[in-house]
Amino acid sequence: MTLQTVIVVSDSAQFDGGLGKVAVTSAIALASRGLNVIFFCPIAGVDPALYAAGVQAVCLEQDAPSEDPNRLRGMRRGIWNGQVAKALKSLCEIQDPTTAIVHCHGFSKALSPAIGPVLTSGRLASVYTMHEFFLACPNGSFFDFPRAKICTRRPMNLSCLSTQCDSRHAVHKVWRTARQLALKGPGRMPRALEDVIYISQTQRDVMAPHLNPKTRLHHVANPVDLGNGPRVRADENDLFVFVGRLEPDKGALDFANAAKSAGVRAAFVGAGRQEAAIRGILPDATITGWVGPTEVAHWLSKARALVFPSLWQETFGLVAYEALARGVPVITGAWNAASEGIVPNETGIIYQAPQDLAAALKRMDGATAERMSIAAFARREHYGTTPDAHADKLVEVYESALQKRTS
Repeated sequence: MTLQTVIVVSDSAQFDGGLGKVAVTSAIALASRGLNVIFFCPIAGVDPALYAAGVQAVCLEQDAPSEDPNRLRGMRRGIWNGQVAKALKSLCEIQDPTTAIVHCHGFSKALSPAIGPVLTSGRLASVYTMHEFFLACPNGSFFDFPRAKICTRRPMNLSCLSTQCDSRHAVHKVWRTARQLALKGPGRMPRALEDVIYISQTQRDVMAPHLNPKTRLHHVANPVDLGNGPRVRADENDLFVFVGRLEPDKGALDFANAAKSAGVRAAFVGAGRQEAAIRGILPDATITGWVGPTEVAHWLSKARALVFPSLWQETFGLVAYEALARGVPVITGAWNAASEGIVPNETGIIYQAPQDLAAALKRMDGATAERMSIAAFARREHYGTTPDAHADKLVEVYESALQKRTS
């Protein structure tokens, strides 16, 4: 029998970040192929686009653990949400195991490690997409936030457990550690996962040592909106644009300092805790706050280059690929996955250390921007997959997992 039903599992059924965007977009694309798609999520709120595409939504209408008015309940659910696991198990048990599969996108909010046994020893075959590093690292990023550097400690060893690396505070690190113990223990992840999708070579290189050697790994790049408009005339612009959270791991403050040093105009499309510090460095810089995809596209159309200065090993860097597809050169560090989409010194600039960013900005003069813009736009088909092509690749992975389970 062939694939008929896909249960997409995600903390949220909304476009509320990169993970949510991929989960919702893929569900819609899968439904367009005539598959019966069920979107399972614990956190309240379902994007209307899912219903419009004919996707059935099963939403438990819970608060995110961090937003639960009962803090203890939220903390407990984040570690082990039995209600979610019970509901997902019940949904899986009424499906035909020869034609249905579960595809999970993360667990780090309300889903919790409790879904692990459903994925690893439940009735249906399952596929898990890694969007970050939570299957191995307690804070999900292999990044030491207080020290603002990539972490090379072995997850959950004594050095890891004794280091306050969390983006918030030591108590939150303790909570994340408890969640990780639940994940590796009764959650049975990642050791018992059979099929895992990785989204970049950078991510695979980081995660491979922490996965079961018997786990089947599949590369499926995130869907990228390639657009259908003309090339952005980057050489006619003089604005360097940052898109994302204004937080320490994203390098927004580094960009502000580099822009001041290089004497270039900067715009920050996003929001976060570093807004005041950025304004202190660049009083005339534009800071838009959170905006939708249309507004992001507007700012990219005004850019000489997209600056992607993230300090951690980003697993994909969606906005970088979207910029390149529009003919906007990208400036980024060599350590994150956004660099995988760049032909060095042809479609963008890859710098080797954070302190090299100012020099990279200075290099992007008008002539360089024009040359790189033309080259980037000409390579549009290399920047990941369209939603339809992404869905095609997913179906291949699903059918492989189904065949393995039923053989």
